[in-house]
This record gives sequence, structure tokens and C-alpha cells, in this order.
Amino acid sequence: MSKLRKAKILGGIGALLMLIGGIASPGLGCLLGLILLFVAIKYIADTTSDESIFDNYLMHFILTILAVIAVVLIFFYSVGGLTFFSLLEETEFTDAQSVYDFFEPYIGWWILALVVGWVFIVISAIYLKKSYESIAEHTNVSMFKTTGKIYFIGAILLIVIVGILILFIAKILEIVAFFSLPEELPKKAEVGK
Repeated sequence: MSKLRKAKILGGIGALLMLIGGIASPGLGCLLGLILLFVAIKYIADTTSDESIFDNYLMHFILTILAVIAVVLIFFYSVGGLTFFSLLEETEFTDAQSVYDFFEPYIGWWILALVVGWVFIVISAIYLKKSYESIAEHTNVSMFKTTGKIYFIGAILLIVIVGILILFIAKILEIVAFFSLPEELPKKAEVGK
């Protein structure tokens, strides 16, 4: 079985697990899906002899993780750590004004956390787009280019919430793109295996 055929199967299943795991429970399914996607991307990079495919995908992953870490760190810094949850539990909320008064000191920090996370996600999407454009170029599967572009648009629009729907669509297209991979590289693009 060729590496490209393995990438087709592993990438398709991995993308499917990421989508289902992301909706159902972002635990084991997402982790397994992510591992399968990494292996598939590595197989494609090896088959095409274009390491930038894997390198860009790896940068996308690292920046996505940094986005999550940045948001969590800013959030916990702003609220003073885990003691915030005890304080939240002890506070009596009697009306909308009491809720606002409690959360008002944190709102600026939370907006900062979301903006920092969003910037990391947008930069991350640029690397994913580069990776998928290279795959499309080598395999003649234009769905990868479309997926990268829609993912990038979704990342930009994430700040206005509609990006979540667009990212969901990009994930579906990612599944289709992987299952559309050919068994072998097109003759004009064949470089090495």
C-alpha cells in the first residue's frame, strides 16, 4: 500500500474523528484524530518530498495550542487563579446589576484573552492554508486549497462568532479532501516516495 493511499485513509478517518470528537466529546476521539492527521500529513510530505507541508502543519498545531494556553493563562491571571470559583460560589446574585458588578473588573482581561487567542488562531490558519495549498499543488486535489481558504476565512470571522460555522464547514471539506486523495501522485507531480 502506497504512503499516499495510507494518507488518504488515515487523514480521512482522522479528520472525521476530529469533527465527531469535537462535537461529541473533545477527548479521546480528537486526540486519536489528531494523531492520524499528523501521520497522514507526514506521509504526504514524504511522498511529495516537500517537507514544508509537514512543517507548516506543525506550526499550525503549535500556534493553536499557544492560543489555548494564552487564553487560559490570561483568564486565570485576571481572576486570581482557582480562588475565583470559590468566590463565584459564595456570591449571591440577586439581579442583573449584581451580576454586572461582580464580573465588571474581569471583562477587559477576558476581551484581551479572546483577542490574543484569536490572533494566534488567525496566524495558525495561515500555516494550515500554506500546508493545504502545497498538498493541492502536488496531488491535484483542489479541495485542499478550498479547505485551507475556508479555514482561514473562518478563523478571521471567529471574532464575530459566525466563524464557528465556517470552521465547521472547513472541517467537513477537510474530510472530503483527504478521501479525494489519489492512490499515487499525478505523473507531472511525482517526485519521490
